[in-house]
Amino acid sequence: MTPVREPAVVYADASLLVVDKPSGLLAVPGRGAGRQDCLSARVQARYPDALIVHRLDMATSGLMVMARGAAAQRELSRAFAAREVTKRYIAVVAGRLDAPTEDWGVPENWGTIDLPIIVDWPNRPLRIVDPLRGKPSLTRWRVLGHDETGATTRVELEPVTGRSHQLRVHLRELGHPILGDALYAPPDVQALSGRLLLHAWSLRFAHPLTGEALAFESAAPF
Repeated sequence: MTPVREPAVVYADASLLVVDKPSGLLAVPGRGAGRQDCLSARVQARYPDALIVHRLDMATSGLMVMARGAAAQRELSRAFAAREVTKRYIAVVAGRLDAPTEDWGVPENWGTIDLPIIVDWPNRPLRIVDPLRGKPSLTRWRVLGHDETGATTRVELEPVTGRSHQLRVHLRELGHPILGDALYAPPDVQALSGRLLLHAWSLRFAHPLTGEALAFESAAPF
């Protein structure tokens, strides 16, 4: 197995860190002796006071914010819960996905996926859409471009809610699973990429101590 590269620290101050997580690295330790290598452990080796605030799936790459100390963790966690943090992702999906028709109240070129999600208990950790028991789950999306053959589409995604696997489930339900998705894409779409083509490229939030507006970007590596 190819070793996973070291996460890059994009920003650091006395209150927080912004880290670029590589694909293939857990955000926090998993169950079992072989799943202890993770972003939090690697970052804490350099910054012992670093604490997890939110997570990215192991297969997803991109920006994560970590708090330095309990007070910053509480404030950042509150901001995430209050939906005061804007996260945007880049993904490549199967098929030609056309730009959404403009809806009243939705910014031009952006569409929405509003489908409630719940854990698929017999098949954990998979999630499914369940109109009756699912938790409200909302994703904004827009088309960035298509490949020359129309076989794939590059999209930008903004999860308004933060359900586990939300973007992966919503794109699958839209009929355009993400390339390389070992959980939700059919085998032929999985085989189109050696990794999940999903990257957290933009993160915007207020500094937990000063209130200053912070914005960070990381170009998708695909």
